[in-house]
Amino acid sequence: MNAGDRVRVDRADQSYEGVLLPSTTSEHLVVKLDGGYNVGIDRDDADVELLESDVYDVENAQDEGGQSEIEFDDDLPTVSLISTGGTIASTVDYRTGAVTAQFDAEDVLRAVPDLAGMANYRGRVVANILSENMTPDVWQELAAAVHEEIEAGADGVVVMHGTDTMQFSASAMAFMLDTPVPIVFTGSQRSADRPSSDNVMNAVSAVEAATSDCAEVLVCMHDDESDDRCALHRGTRVRKNHTSRRDAFATVGAKPLGTVDYDTDGDTEVSFRRDHAKRGEAELALHDDLETDVELLKFTPGMDTELLNVAAAGADGLVIEGTGLGHVNTDWIDVLEELRIPVVMTSQCLEGRVCDRVYDTGRDLLDAGVIEGEDMLPGTAKVKLMWALANADDVAAAMREPLAGEIQSRSTPWL
Repeated sequence: MNAGDRVRVDRADQSYEGVLLPSTTSEHLVVKLDGGYNVGIDRDDADVELLESDVYDVENAQDEGGQSEIEFDDDLPTVSLISTGGTIASTVDYRTGAVTAQFDAEDVLRAVPDLAGMANYRGRVVANILSENMTPDVWQELAAAVHEEIEAGADGVVVMHGTDTMQFSASAMAFMLDTPVPIVFTGSQRSADRPSSDNVMNAVSAVEAATSDCAEVLVCMHDDESDDRCALHRGTRVRKNHTSRRDAFATVGAKPLGTVDYDTDGDTEVSFRRDHAKRGEAELALHDDLETDVELLKFTPGMDTELLNVAAAGADGLVIEGTGLGHVNTDWIDVLEELRIPVVMTSQCLEGRVCDRVYDTGRDLLDAGVIEGEDMLPGTAKVKLMWALANADDVAAAMREPLAGEIQSRSTPWL
């Protein structure tokens, strides 16, 4: 029997039925059960019966040229699938039992057959990493790849990305690219080997969003705990708020730009509730220079000013997560005044905006040259400062100006 065969395994008083998967040892069998879970069984204790041969060719699920077998249809839009790794593009490492990023973009098409018939697909791999290993260098490679795909005629782009740092990468693309088509980030909180995986719904909804009229950088993830709707978040306003829930992502300070109502029968529908950039309005442009020596420092009570000096040493810019309206201990003010780098103040609060004109500490910070970060998320502010240092003639002015929806005109929750 070979990997891909459908088998029934009897062991003691238990019986398992499913697809035989690859195993790295001769002592064990690994079977994917119909419910989605995998089970490992000692071969010596098992009675194995072949039910059907090669129901899924695990080793060779591709055509002779190594490409997806999905055919081109002139009546369908073209969507580029760009893989960077993460749980949505991961599989089980049968040596360790852990989930690792291994699939390329073509594998995703084979793993999510629901995508067939929705669009024509082009796939490319920019990286194959877990998102904690994302770097600004990869952002630049990703921005260049997205630019090339749109320039080559893609009607939309879907970026498959790990969820832990997706908000940073989405912000980076929003500043680095002027786009006439949707650029949609998606991922999954739970891997494909789990029955509760969100990979299929998120991928299908992301492709729907990539063919919509919203020409912005979006993040498409579950909107609630059920499997009926994904939210479309603006890339510069989104935050991951939970470690493992499928609806972990939220737009901060407003509702999501839109939603995708998911229907397993194929009647998936995209709708938008807020103003957004329209398809074709912008001319494609790439601004991928970054100054990567920017630090993000969170102030906490009792923090020594020496930590401020350490963070600023060798940096070209600094973002601070201050308290409330954007404050730090008054002992920090003299140190900040001596720094010769742009310092942007943001808030640790999830809602509201920085205003350093209310209390004496805030006024002193402004006098020391600190730039108010308005209602930017701290992570977004760091990415924007990287971009502004490399692209803007007046960094302070650029940081105060909304460039990609990162600053809202007013801070009123649930706009």
